[in-house]
Amino acid sequence: GSERMDSMLVKLGLQEGDRVFILAGRVPELYLAVLGALKAKCVVSPLFSAFGPEPIATRLELGDARALVTTEALYARKVAGLRERLPGLRHVLLLGEDGAATDVPGTQDWSTLMAAASEDFTIPPTAPGDMALLHFTSGTTGRPKGAVHVHEAVVMHAMTGRVALDLHPDDLFWCTSDPGWVTGTSYGIIAPLVAGVTNLVVEAEFDAATWYDVLEKERVSVWYTAPTAIRMMMKLGTAPLAGRDLSALRFMASVGEPLNPEAVVWSSAAFGMPFHDNWWQTETGGIMIANTAAMDVKPGSMGRPLPGIEAAIVERHEAGLRVIDAPMVSGELALRAGWPSMMRGYLHEEARYAKCFVDGWYLTGDLAMRDAEGYFWFVGRADDVIKTSGHLIGPFEVESALMEHPAVAEVGVIGKPDPTAGEVVKAFVALKPGYEANEALRRELLGHARKRLGAAVAPKEIDFRLNLPKTRSGKIMRRLLKARELGLPEGDLSTLESDER
Repeated sequence: GSERMDSMLVKLGLQEGDRVFILAGRVPELYLAVLGALKAKCVVSPLFSAFGPEPIATRLELGDARALVTTEALYARKVAGLRERLPGLRHVLLLGEDGAATDVPGTQDWSTLMAAASEDFTIPPTAPGDMALLHFTSGTTGRPKGAVHVHEAVVMHAMTGRVALDLHPDDLFWCTSDPGWVTGTSYGIIAPLVAGVTNLVVEAEFDAATWYDVLEKERVSVWYTAPTAIRMMMKLGTAPLAGRDLSALRFMASVGEPLNPEAVVWSSAAFGMPFHDNWWQTETGGIMIANTAAMDVKPGSMGRPLPGIEAAIVERHEAGLRVIDAPMVSGELALRAGWPSMMRGYLHEEARYAKCFVDGWYLTGDLAMRDAEGYFWFVGRADDVIKTSGHLIGPFEVESALMEHPAVAEVGVIGKPDPTAGEVVKAFVALKPGYEANEALRRELLGHARKRLGAAVAPKEIDFRLNLPKTRSGKIMRRLLKARELGLPEGDLSTLESDER
């Protein structure tokens, strides 16, 4: 199938380096489109199907899209009205519902083109440094950044699939991430294919009962999911798991944002094994730090650097960087540059890219600590750290402590300006079903946090929310909580998913 896609793209006149954007959710043709475009030496840029028209158009413009593969329904709702803004978009290939042919002005029918394409295609050679993938990632302000990745990244996908996710040829693997995100592309498409495992694709959005059915009926052995889904499962307790046969499941991993210690403890009780957290970024292109199957899991830790990855805790000086050797001292997480899946640029933003590197280190913008055994512990984004009365407080530590309370489903923590302390810690809490947001519970949570963390670190204020603002990949948007608390500009909201206040 992907050979026909190769032939079709070449026949349409697409050339090496042309950007092919794919907006198709989890339909089977999406996987053919990704692989076919890569083999035709085009550049693949996946788009999340739940994006609205504006985020889609912005990414198509920034990425100089030449072709778009999408469904007829998505095109009508999200692209057709903005087509005039996209003069460089020469080809729109539409997938009809249930394989039906399409006839939409200004577009071409996927099924017709594929039927006419040849099954014989000689894949041209690619160099390791040839551009292959363009993944957009949102900054705290301004427009999205286009992280450029190359064909050599597949080396990292192959290694990390085997080492970090413990993939073996007889596994049935399920990555729940949408293919429109870097995780869904790297570990929902590429890594399982090069590892030779059976790869499961599920179109259903999160529903605990449905997902448990999938795990049981499909006999999933390796499961890669996100902390948001894990917290939602925790919310429901272990009752939905009663009587299920999940004996095929042998390894579970999590990514997207740090996994709270309570979630690791809960999963050990609920599934008989822990979720293994790992850490990476859109910019790193693949997993960098992980709790592997061979390691003892320390709840709340990101794990250790994978083979070939040199990680350190550093602090910046005017003259460069200083590596912090002392254990459990907070600093910026840095990676020695040069791994195969490292981004090779921000598209059209050379100066922004150059700022990410100092003295041969890639600076991640994440604050972390390393313990005496080499495990790394997430503290927070550098711009999220809270400075109160001379103390530096990472929001993740406070969030994790509040998550231990049985009433708490989710937490987001920010620093709120204070004339005396500089900042005070404020927490926004979403409750589990059956708990009522009231003053008594607020005082109980404040007392719990104070007992757990001490007066200097515990939140001084707690507000209740029905739901916390999250990106479509499940990360709690602390900077949006802070902007709304302080009446500041909200910045880029293109990745915002949930927003109940």
